Parts: sequence; C-alpha cells; structure tokens
Amino acid sequence: MTQLPAINPELDLVLERVVDVPRELVWKAWTTPEHIVKWFTPKPWQTTDCEIDLRPGGVFRTTMLSPEGQSFPNVGCYLEVVPNEKLVWTDALLPGYRPSEKPFFTAYLTLEPEGNGTRYRAIAIHRDSAGKKQHEEMGFHDGWGTVLDQMVAYIKSEM
Repeated sequence: MTQLPAINPELDLVLERVVDVPRELVWKAWTTPEHIVKWFTPKPWQTTDCEIDLRPGGVFRTTMLSPEGQSFPNVGCYLEVVPNEKLVWTDALLPGYRPSEKPFFTAYLTLEPEGNGTRYRAIAIHRDSAGKKQHEEMGFHDGWGTVLDQMVAYIKSEM
C-alpha cells in the first residue's frame, strides 16, 4: 500500500474513487502527453499542449484553452515518481526545482489495484486555507471528478 501524506482538512482537498480500469492504463494516461491532451481538462475546456519529463525535478507542463479561446499555461515540477503507484508534482517549483513565482498547490496521486480496477486518490495540498478555499471554489471536486470520468472513458475507448 502506498503511503499517503497526512491529510489536513483545513488545507487539503481529496478525491478518492475506485475506477474500473487497470492502474497500468491510468498511469499511462497520466504520464504520456498524447494521452493527457485527450482528457485532462473538463469539457468544453481543452488541453492543447503537454510536456512531461517523468523524473523528480522534471517538467509537467500543460496549456489549457477556455471555451472563449483564452490560453492558460501551467508549469510544475515532479517531486516523486513511482511507476504505476504514485505521482507527486507541484507548481511551487519549476523544472530543476527552481522556485516559482506564484505557488498554488502540490498534487499527490496514488493508484492501487482493487479487484480488476484501481483505487484512485488525488490529493491537492495547499499552503493555507485561502488557497484551499480558492481551489474548492474553482470547482476542485466537480472538475477533478469530471476529468477522472473523462480519463476512464478515454482509456476504455482509445487505449
């Protein structure tokens, strides 16, 4: 079992669900740019670009496009990579562990086999309660839940 960080309900948001796809495919969907662009943002938003250097200190970069055509680039740094089990990344650091100007959260994703499926846990760790509240108001639960559904549908139909 993958060790989880201590959850602080004042600072952290958690999405946990069992999905009916194998964790190896969930891992592949999360770690391959050509897959990420197919499911990573809630529709009608789109992910138009993705770059991944899958190693601690490596880049995780996406560009999201709003329905109105506004582009939102996001760049972060992987902190921990355990194939098929755990991904940890943050926007507090840029590739090579360079501090970023505007940190928002650290993401902790764990995947565990459960029957023929995967126990999927996504934890968003925030610096302060204002950051957590902002992320919650942006629609963390609906957005990350929708994206998880999109990823599962993509895996079933395309992978």
